[in-house]
Amino acid sequence: MTADSNNDDHLDSGSEDGEDEVAGGTLTRADLARAIQSAVGLPRREAADLVEMVLDEIINRLISREEVKLSSFGTFSVRKKPERVGRNPRTGAGAKISARLVVTFKPSNILRARIEGGDVSDKPAAARDGARAEA
Repeated sequence: MTADSNNDDHLDSGSEDGEDEVAGGTLTRADLARAIQSAVGLPRREAADLVEMVLDEIINRLISREEVKLSSFGTFSVRKKPERVGRNPRTGAGAKISARLVVTFKPSNILRARIEGGDVSDKPAAARDGARAEA
């Protein structure tokens, strides 16, 4: 197996026939690249590179302890959790859990409403904003 073929492994999904997985499955980087490829018409490699660039930018901002706010989606942030005493559920013995940084996600109200089946437009924010400006 060549180095190039190893790099392509992350682009393959579990579905052998290329059909979309059943709802409730896992969305992968390859799925995102495929969606970009079909929507925009980019070659598969360029779509995969685009996904990587976006994810790298999000990761770099989080490493810098910046919030990442994606309109109509939500906010990613890094939070410091203090040291605490936890319990082993099997024995009940106390165990020290060290302080650490964790990534948190807070969904936007629009995302929450869409997940709950609320009456929120499926249009992208730019399309909605343009419609508001005309009204």
